[in-house]
Amino acid sequence: MVRKFEWYTEFVDLDYKPSKRDLICLFRVEPAKGISMKEAAGRVASESSVGTWTTLSKLPRRIQKIKARVFEIKGNYVRIAYPPDLFEPYNMPQILSSIAGNIFGMKAVKNLRLEDVWFPRKLAKSFKGPQFGIKGIRKVLRVKKRPILASVPKPKVGFSAKEHAEVAYKVWKGGIDLVKDDENLASLSFNKFEKRVELLMKMREKVEKETGEKKFALINITAGYREMEKRAKLVAEYGNEYVMVDIVTTGFAALQSIREVCEDFKLAIHAHRAMHASFTRNKKHGISMLVLAKFSRIVGVDQIHTGTAGIGKLESGKETILINEFLRSEFYGIKRVFPVCSGGLHPGVLPQVMKTLGTDLVIQVGGGVFGHPKGAEKGARAVRQAVEAYVAGVSLKKFAEDHEELKEALEKWGFVRPR
Repeated sequence: MVRKFEWYTEFVDLDYKPSKRDLICLFRVEPAKGISMKEAAGRVASESSVGTWTTLSKLPRRIQKIKARVFEIKGNYVRIAYPPDLFEPYNMPQILSSIAGNIFGMKAVKNLRLEDVWFPRKLAKSFKGPQFGIKGIRKVLRVKKRPILASVPKPKVGFSAKEHAEVAYKVWKGGIDLVKDDENLASLSFNKFEKRVELLMKMREKVEKETGEKKFALINITAGYREMEKRAKLVAEYGNEYVMVDIVTTGFAALQSIREVCEDFKLAIHAHRAMHASFTRNKKHGISMLVLAKFSRIVGVDQIHTGTAGIGKLESGKETILINEFLRSEFYGIKRVFPVCSGGLHPGVLPQVMKTLGTDLVIQVGGGVFGHPKGAEKGARAVRQAVEAYVAGVSLKKFAEDHEELKEALEKWGFVRPR
């Protein structure tokens, strides 16, 4: 005989009014066959707080008080309130283990997606937040209004440290502000980390003298935590002001700790989201990119990849706009964060990017720089010219009449959105 576990519905209280101290989660829930929405929602709240698969012989009243409660069910969308006692302040791995732990593997749900999370002030403020944020980065770069421009040497791996530094010099000289390692460039046999840092800093010093502009390298320190700490220290010793971290593959424990190290060395953090789509892309199951962005801002990155709102080559849409709005909005006094728009961009689509996502933005162009018919330096100039045209309110076609690099880029790519 199949028994019904009515215990789970005790975690559903549609009359409950969440406290300002509660953490609120929005889930999209698809119950498995034979399971009601009410029971499925209750199972999510139960498994992520004080429940288990059956009734217990004894459950003290004080424990009942801290259980999660489903307080709203609308179609497939469920809101759950988690009392603050369920969480350890300044421990993002524990928070994630609580609200996004075992629940995705439950047989009672066919699909489950964590769509959004609202943090209470006290819990959010227990974390450090961004060290620099938008205002701080603009101040050190001395770029007041236009988007910050970044590029990644292409191909993303294969260059020696010397070749990497040489192409970085070209794109810096062409007008790019930030040259970034890509997600899988660490310390490889043909491009050792320390040598890359040394040569990049020599090239940066040279190009800053030639252009009068500040330039940064987003150097990928991703590794085991102890090695990340050593690499961050080395980057600071060479005088660079930035590091890059693959935040999904390193995890939030490492990110929290490296945020402390970066404060000691006054280093900004560029957050690469490599591997995120393994759990964010499926609109029915997993965790949304919006949730990942919220957690990252609270922990303390200064900028994070968010997508192109469908303009570039990567899967993204309206959610990108919501993420960008959150990263740049007031949030308990926690510093605002630069969204990083990247993936399949070239000069011809940059006005669309800025019109859709604004100019408080890091625009990262890789292939659209290195694929320029006249090489990387002219590709960088074409990107800078496209941005200057938009800021000045001039069409790209008009601006290209007096700017050869932009003209050549438009002749190659036109205004086509890559796929």
